[in-house]
Amino acid sequence: MPIFRLSDKISFPPPQFAARNGLLAMGGDLSQERLLLAYRMGIFPWFSPYDPILWWCPDPRLVLYPEEIHVPSRLRRRIKSGIFEVTCDTAFDGVIVECARVRRENNEETWLVDEMIEAYQGLYESGYAHSIETWHKGELAGGLYGVCLGGAFFGESMFTRVTDASKVALVALCNYMAGNGFDLIDCQVPTDHLIWMGAREVPRKVFLKQLETSLKKQTLHGKWRIGAKQGKGHKAS
Repeated sequence: MPIFRLSDKISFPPPQFAARNGLLAMGGDLSQERLLLAYRMGIFPWFSPYDPILWWCPDPRLVLYPEEIHVPSRLRRRIKSGIFEVTCDTAFDGVIVECARVRRENNEETWLVDEMIEAYQGLYESGYAHSIETWHKGELAGGLYGVCLGGAFFGESMFTRVTDASKVALVALCNYMAGNGFDLIDCQVPTDHLIWMGAREVPRKVFLKQLETSLKKQTLHGKWRIGAKQGKGHKAS
């Protein structure tokens, strides 16, 4: 399959045209309009420093359905112990910066270059991106962030400084989603951690069909409150 080069026009080729490794296109920009269109089409940006912007739609796709989250008894006890405090949308900048910093500290490649961080900060300010924060003894111990459209949450990255902190954030996100009529978390590509937590691979065509249905629900804009029921997703007008 060819790799498409994007122009200044805000558009993408059909995601089914992605190469075997999931790479679909290169170029374009990280404007809010383009990013939101990409997510609606099941496409996401992922590139390394000094690379052009690369756009992906892998097959299969890793998906976590909120009701399928795996919470073993040990983790459940950690959550009930109260050693962690969980918040939402109170430290978005801190979470995304820590996601990048932890990877660099571990000598891992990170796609969270400055322009990516700035783009997602813009989505947060517009009410489309959200962060789940886990606190331990008053310090940010772990968390995750992603983008919400319709009944779907597109998970982008997570980090942990204290054992189980990111897992606690993911459980909190799934509980929130289950209580507010969401359908799925797009985890993009497989990791042992997410598979252990209950995520599973589905064919791209299945994911895209589920996403199409999920996008018919109303997007919950603005800041979220963990533990609060903010109204089930309903048909968009």
